[in-house]
Amino acid sequence: MKTPKLAKLELRILEVLWTRGRASMREIQQAFPEPRPAYTTITNTMYRMEAKQSVRRVRKIGNADIFEPSIAKDAAREGLLDEILSFFGGRPQPMMAQLVESGRLTLDDIRELEKAAEAVRQRKAESEKPERKRKSK
Repeated sequence: MKTPKLAKLELRILEVLWTRGRASMREIQQAFPEPRPAYTTITNTMYRMEAKQSVRRVRKIGNADIFEPSIAKDAAREGLLDEILSFFGGRPQPMMAQLVESGRLTLDDIRELEKAAEAVRQRKAESEKPERKRKSK
């Protein structure tokens, strides 16, 4: 299933659910710092998210519906990253340049990224190596 496009409030709601696992709409609203979104805003957003299949109703306690996330945090993060990259022509370099120009990406960050990229390259190279055949005598 493709990750649906998520609005900022939807991502914030999912963040609450990823942290708690399951929650009612009132609990989700109470998890927000002041000034909190209105309860009706949370309910409308939750039902929209349910239609997008990003959350699912798992229980009902009295009048309260209990929801849990139906998409993983990594999947949502990847979908959001793809959406952001689309603003930069699908390439990470212009986005990185923008981050550097704005001061949000430092040389230390770039060095850490180089280490991470090298580690990924090494893991990939290791997984692609054919097993050596042992000589039998």
